[in-house]
Amino acid sequence: MNTHETFSAGGDARRNLPSRPWSPGEAGRQDMLVRYLGAVATAAATHAAVTERPPHAPVEETPWPAAQIPEAPLPLVRDVMEVPAASLRDDLPFREIARLLAREHVGAVPVVDDGDRVVGVVSESDLLAKVAFEASGHRPGRVGRLRERRLHGKARGETAADLMTSPAITVLPGSTVAEAAWLAALSRLKRIPVTDHQGRLVGVVRREALLQALIRDDAGIRAEVEGRIEAVCSPGDWKAVEVTVHDGIVELTGRVPSATGARLVAEVEQIADVVEVKNLLTAA
Repeated sequence: MNTHETFSAGGDARRNLPSRPWSPGEAGRQDMLVRYLGAVATAAATHAAVTERPPHAPVEETPWPAAQIPEAPLPLVRDVMEVPAASLRDDLPFREIARLLAREHVGAVPVVDDGDRVVGVVSESDLLAKVAFEASGHRPGRVGRLRERRLHGKARGETAADLMTSPAITVLPGSTVAEAAWLAALSRLKRIPVTDHQGRLVGVVRREALLQALIRDDAGIRAEVEGRIEAVCSPGDWKAVEVTVHDGIVELTGRVPSATGARLVAEVEQIADVVEVKNLLTAA
């Protein structure tokens, strides 16, 4: 192995190692993150499929009646949002905004008008940008880039209306958690304001709450798998199937007809937070 190959191999090895020793529970958090990303990807794919399908396109029929397969109720944003949500008026001064963020221990807060309609979001980044511009004394020239001039103009503001990012990205309480998670991932947001159909603030939903709602524990996954087994298999067959779940990985064992086994595995693979299905079924 020449010097270049040795250097490349060493670089690959370093990239495969964490930059610091993992703290207790880090492996579990990494697994949860992978499962969360999988659930968000599933939500994004579903959203894209619904968006791209022509309005009058026929829906592909499944080889068995979908009504026979029990569906777990989809968690909604209203089930996991925080109520009441902290907010501030659009005329609140800069220093009061900083105090409110510190008091609420949050990085961003929705800005509302007199009718409680969300008109934007002000964040720590907005406040830091203002302080940085004032401390640097930098002023964009006449031919300065448009973005730089806009940032400078925003940083000169003294109220929430001047400093906020607008329009705000919001979600309805009746939206599914998967839809909200897809939106949060797409927008890189940690907190999303929840509004009614008139745009009035009714709550806020955190990304961590979306994660916990999307990713069930193994017991919850097993309960849904068992429900699907009962729906797919005949009474004589489903009792012969054993299920174990560990970290989202489902293992199926037992003896069932080959067609039933294939159908069962396909059903379990469709459960969003199932990481993998180990098919150890044998043909009866």
